[in-house]
Amino acid sequence: MLRTGWGRARRAGAVGCCVGLLLGAWAGAALGAAAADPMAQRARACTGCHGERGRAAPDGYYPRIAGKPAAYLYEQLRAFRDGRRRYALMTHLLEPLSDAYLRDLAAHFAALDLPHDPPQPAVADAAVLARARQLVAQGDPARQLPACAACHGPRLTGVQPAVPSLLGLPRDYLNAQLGAWRTGTRVARAPDCMAEIARRLAPADIGALSAWLAAQPVPMPASAAASLPRALPLRCGGEPAAIAP
Repeated sequence: MLRTGWGRARRAGAVGCCVGLLLGAWAGAALGAAAADPMAQRARACTGCHGERGRAAPDGYYPRIAGKPAAYLYEQLRAFRDGRRRYALMTHLLEPLSDAYLRDLAAHFAALDLPHDPPQPAVADAAVLARARQLVAQGDPARQLPACAACHGPRLTGVQPAVPSLLGLPRDYLNAQLGAWRTGTRVARAPDCMAEIARRLAPADIGALSAWLAAQPVPMPASAAASLPRALPLRCGGEPAAIAP
Protein backbone atom coordinates (compact mmCIF):
# COMPACT_ATOMS: atom_id res chain seq x y z
CA MET A 1 0.00 0.00 0.00
CA LEU A 2 3.07 2.24 0.03
CA ARG A 3 3.37 4.44 -3.00
CA THR A 4 6.75 4.67 -4.71
CA GLY A 5 8.45 7.95 -5.56
CA TRP A 6 7.95 7.04 -9.21
CA GLY A 7 4.23 6.63 -8.62
CA ARG A 8 4.01 10.03 -6.91
CA ALA A 9 5.91 11.70 -9.72
CA ARG A 10 3.71 9.98 -12.30
CA ARG A 11 0.51 11.12 -10.62
CA ALA A 12 1.87 14.64 -10.06
CA GLY A 13 2.63 14.83 -13.77
CA ALA A 14 -0.85 13.58 -14.52
CA VAL A 15 -2.28 16.63 -12.72
CA GLY A 16 -1.01 18.91 -15.45
CA CYS A 17 -2.31 16.57 -18.14
CA CYS A 18 -5.75 16.25 -16.57
CA VAL A 19 -6.04 19.98 -15.82
CA GLY A 20 -5.21 20.61 -19.46
CA LEU A 21 -7.92 18.22 -20.55
CA LEU A 22 -10.42 19.88 -18.22
CA LEU A 23 -9.61 23.38 -19.42
CA GLY A 24 -9.69 22.20 -23.02
CA ALA A 25 -13.09 20.62 -22.49
CA TRP A 26 -14.44 23.79 -20.89
CA ALA A 27 -13.07 25.90 -23.74
CA GLY A 28 -14.61 23.56 -26.31
CA ALA A 29 -17.98 23.74 -24.61
CA ALA A 30 -17.78 27.51 -24.33
CA LEU A 31 -17.03 27.80 -28.05
CA GLY A 32 -19.94 25.58 -28.95
CA ALA A 33 -17.89 22.49 -29.81
CA ALA A 34 -19.84 20.17 -32.04
CA ALA A 35 -20.13 17.25 -29.67
CA ALA A 36 -23.25 15.10 -29.53
CA ASP A 37 -22.93 14.93 -25.73
CA PRO A 38 -21.37 18.05 -24.16
CA MET A 39 -20.95 16.34 -20.78
CA ALA A 40 -19.04 13.49 -22.39
CA GLN A 41 -16.70 16.12 -23.81
CA ARG A 42 -16.18 17.65 -20.37
CA ALA A 43 -15.75 14.22 -18.78
CA ARG A 44 -12.58 13.65 -20.82
CA ALA A 45 -10.74 15.18 -17.85
CA CYS A 46 -11.81 12.12 -15.85
CA THR A 47 -11.25 9.47 -18.50
CA GLY A 48 -7.60 10.44 -18.85
CA CYS A 49 -7.05 8.50 -15.61
CA HIS A 50 -10.18 6.37 -15.20
CA GLY A 51 -10.10 4.91 -18.70
CA GLU A 52 -12.27 5.43 -21.75
CA ARG A 53 -15.79 6.39 -20.63
CA GLY A 54 -14.79 5.61 -17.03
CA ARG A 55 -14.26 1.86 -17.60
CA ALA A 56 -11.05 1.82 -15.45
CA ALA A 57 -7.41 2.22 -16.36
CA PRO A 58 -5.19 -0.81 -16.97
CA ASP A 59 -2.64 0.18 -14.30
CA GLY A 60 -4.69 -1.27 -11.44
CA TYR A 61 -4.80 1.99 -9.48
CA TYR A 62 -7.62 4.11 -10.90
CA PRO A 63 -11.03 2.45 -10.43
CA ARG A 64 -13.98 2.09 -12.76
CA ILE A 65 -16.51 4.87 -12.28
CA ALA A 66 -18.94 4.02 -15.09
CA GLY A 67 -22.24 2.71 -13.77
CA LYS A 68 -21.64 3.56 -10.11
CA PRO A 69 -24.72 4.97 -8.30
CA ALA A 70 -25.00 8.69 -9.00
CA ALA A 71 -25.36 9.70 -5.35
CA TYR A 72 -22.23 7.71 -4.48
CA LEU A 73 -20.21 9.39 -7.22
CA TYR A 74 -21.52 12.81 -6.23
CA GLU A 75 -20.57 12.24 -2.59
CA GLN A 76 -17.05 11.15 -3.56
CA LEU A 77 -16.56 14.11 -5.89
CA ARG A 78 -17.59 16.51 -3.13
CA ALA A 79 -15.36 14.70 -0.63
CA PHE A 80 -12.32 15.15 -2.89
CA ARG A 81 -13.18 18.76 -3.66
CA ASP A 82 -13.80 19.70 -0.01
CA GLY A 83 -10.80 17.85 1.42
CA ARG A 84 -12.64 15.09 3.26
CA ARG A 85 -11.03 12.58 0.91
CA ARG A 86 -7.41 13.41 0.20
CA TYR A 87 -5.80 12.90 -3.19
CA ALA A 88 -4.02 15.89 -4.70
CA LEU A 89 -4.79 15.09 -8.34
CA MET A 90 -8.53 14.92 -7.72
CA THR A 91 -8.55 17.95 -5.44
CA HIS A 92 -6.81 20.13 -8.01
CA LEU A 93 -9.29 19.09 -10.67
CA LEU A 94 -12.41 19.59 -8.59
CA GLU A 95 -11.67 22.69 -6.48
CA PRO A 96 -13.21 25.16 -8.97
CA LEU A 97 -16.34 23.11 -9.70
CA SER A 98 -19.80 23.81 -8.29
CA ASP A 99 -22.17 21.31 -6.70
CA ALA A 100 -24.39 21.53 -9.78
CA TYR A 101 -21.49 20.67 -12.08
CA LEU A 102 -20.53 17.70 -9.86
CA ARG A 103 -24.13 16.44 -9.91
CA ASP A 104 -24.13 16.53 -13.69
CA LEU A 105 -20.77 14.77 -13.85
CA ALA A 106 -21.92 12.07 -11.43
CA ALA A 107 -25.16 11.54 -13.36
CA HIS A 108 -23.22 11.24 -16.62
CA PHE A 109 -20.99 8.41 -15.39
CA ALA A 110 -23.79 6.69 -13.47
CA ALA A 111 -25.79 6.38 -16.69
CA LEU A 112 -23.02 4.56 -18.59
CA ASP A 113 -23.94 0.88 -18.91
CA LEU A 114 -20.74 -0.59 -20.31
CA PRO A 115 -19.38 -4.14 -20.42
CA HIS A 116 -16.78 -5.22 -17.89
CA ASP A 117 -13.46 -6.80 -18.76
CA PRO A 118 -12.96 -10.42 -17.64
CA PRO A 119 -11.42 -10.64 -14.15
CA GLN A 120 -7.85 -11.70 -13.51
CA PRO A 121 -7.27 -15.07 -11.82
CA ALA A 122 -7.09 -14.95 -8.03
CA VAL A 123 -3.54 -14.78 -6.67
CA ALA A 124 -4.13 -16.51 -3.35
CA ASP A 125 -4.36 -20.06 -2.04
CA ALA A 126 -7.59 -21.94 -1.38
CA ALA A 127 -7.67 -21.25 2.37
CA VAL A 128 -7.29 -17.50 1.85
CA LEU A 129 -10.06 -17.43 -0.75
CA ALA A 130 -12.33 -19.48 1.51
CA ARG A 131 -11.84 -16.89 4.27
CA ALA A 132 -12.77 -14.14 1.83
CA ARG A 133 -15.95 -15.95 0.77
CA GLN A 134 -16.93 -16.27 4.42
CA LEU A 135 -16.45 -12.55 5.03
CA VAL A 136 -18.39 -11.64 1.91
CA ALA A 137 -21.37 -13.91 2.52
CA GLN A 138 -21.50 -14.33 6.31
CA GLY A 139 -19.14 -11.84 7.94
CA ASP A 140 -17.36 -12.78 11.17
CA PRO A 141 -19.45 -12.48 14.36
CA ALA A 142 -16.36 -12.95 16.54
CA ARG A 143 -14.94 -9.71 15.13
CA GLN A 144 -18.37 -8.04 14.85
CA LEU A 145 -17.95 -7.91 11.10
CA PRO A 146 -21.12 -7.85 8.98
CA ALA A 147 -21.11 -9.61 5.63
CA CYS A 148 -20.02 -7.46 2.69
CA ALA A 149 -23.26 -8.50 0.97
CA ALA A 150 -25.30 -7.02 3.83
CA CYS A 151 -24.35 -3.52 2.63
CA HIS A 152 -23.24 -3.90 -0.98
CA GLY A 153 -26.12 -6.14 -2.05
CA PRO A 154 -26.50 -9.89 -2.57
CA ARG A 155 -24.73 -9.68 -5.94
CA LEU A 156 -22.15 -7.16 -4.62
CA THR A 157 -23.11 -4.76 -7.43
CA GLY A 158 -24.09 -1.95 -5.06
CA VAL A 159 -27.39 -0.54 -3.85
CA GLN A 160 -29.18 2.65 -4.80
CA PRO A 161 -28.83 5.46 -4.07
CA ALA A 162 -25.27 5.52 -2.73
CA VAL A 163 -23.68 2.10 -2.05
CA PRO A 164 -21.05 1.20 -4.68
CA SER A 165 -20.30 -2.12 -6.30
CA LEU A 166 -17.38 -4.18 -4.99
CA LEU A 167 -16.89 -5.97 -8.31
CA GLY A 168 -14.98 -4.95 -11.40
CA LEU A 169 -12.31 -3.19 -9.30
CA PRO A 170 -8.55 -3.89 -9.46
CA ARG A 171 -6.98 -5.83 -6.61
CA ASP A 172 -4.43 -3.09 -5.90
CA TYR A 173 -7.16 -0.46 -5.67
CA LEU A 174 -9.27 -2.54 -3.28
CA ASN A 175 -6.23 -3.30 -1.13
CA ALA A 176 -5.22 0.37 -1.02
CA GLN A 177 -8.69 1.64 -0.10
CA LEU A 178 -9.29 -0.89 2.67
CA GLY A 179 -5.84 -0.11 4.03
CA ALA A 180 -6.52 3.63 3.84
CA TRP A 181 -9.73 3.26 5.84
CA ARG A 182 -7.91 1.10 8.39
CA THR A 183 -5.17 3.69 8.91
CA GLY A 184 -7.46 6.73 8.78
CA THR A 185 -6.09 8.21 5.57
CA ARG A 186 -9.48 7.75 3.92
CA VAL A 187 -12.51 8.98 5.83
CA ALA A 188 -16.20 9.40 5.14
CA ARG A 189 -18.95 11.32 6.89
CA ALA A 190 -19.49 10.29 10.51
CA PRO A 191 -20.37 7.69 11.51
CA ASP A 192 -17.73 6.24 9.17
CA CYS A 193 -18.94 2.66 8.87
CA MET A 194 -16.27 1.56 6.40
CA ALA A 195 -13.47 2.81 8.64
CA GLU A 196 -15.02 0.89 11.52
CA ILE A 197 -15.23 -2.29 9.44
CA ALA A 198 -11.68 -1.92 8.10
CA ARG A 199 -10.29 -1.56 11.63
CA ARG A 200 -12.02 -4.80 12.63
CA LEU A 201 -10.47 -6.68 9.72
CA ALA A 202 -7.20 -8.48 10.32
CA PRO A 203 -4.45 -7.38 7.88
CA ALA A 204 -4.61 -10.82 6.25
CA ASP A 205 -8.37 -10.38 5.73
CA ILE A 206 -7.77 -7.23 3.68
CA GLY A 207 -5.50 -9.14 1.32
CA ALA A 208 -7.94 -12.03 1.13
CA LEU A 209 -10.91 -9.82 0.29
CA SER A 210 -8.98 -7.85 -2.31
CA ALA A 211 -7.79 -11.02 -4.05
CA TRP A 212 -11.21 -12.69 -4.05
CA LEU A 213 -13.28 -9.67 -5.07
CA ALA A 214 -10.96 -8.73 -7.94
CA ALA A 215 -11.22 -12.27 -9.33
CA GLN A 216 -15.03 -12.37 -9.48
CA PRO A 217 -16.87 -11.93 -12.78
CA VAL A 218 -19.36 -9.10 -12.85
CA PRO A 219 -22.92 -10.42 -13.25
CA MET A 220 -25.12 -9.05 -15.98
CA PRO A 221 -26.92 -6.81 -15.65
CA ALA A 222 -24.39 -5.10 -13.39
CA SER A 223 -26.74 -2.38 -12.15
CA ALA A 224 -27.05 -1.59 -8.46
CA ALA A 225 -29.96 -3.13 -6.57
CA ALA A 226 -32.94 -0.87 -5.91
CA SER A 227 -32.87 -1.64 -2.19
CA LEU A 228 -31.59 -4.04 0.46
CA PRO A 229 -33.77 -6.80 1.90
CA ARG A 230 -33.10 -5.43 5.41
CA ALA A 231 -31.62 -2.37 7.08
CA LEU A 232 -27.89 -1.72 6.98
CA PRO A 233 -26.09 -3.50 9.84
CA LEU A 234 -24.20 -0.30 10.78
CA ARG A 235 -25.08 3.38 10.66
CA CYS A 236 -23.25 5.03 7.77
CA GLY A 237 -22.88 8.79 7.50
CA GLY A 238 -22.01 8.60 3.82
CA GLU A 239 -25.53 7.50 2.97
CA PRO A 240 -27.01 10.68 1.88
CA ALA A 241 -26.89 13.06 -0.51
CA ALA A 242 -29.64 12.80 -3.00
CA ILE A 243 -28.48 13.54 -6.49
CA ALA A 244 -31.34 16.01 -6.97
CA PRO A 245 -30.67 19.62 -5.94
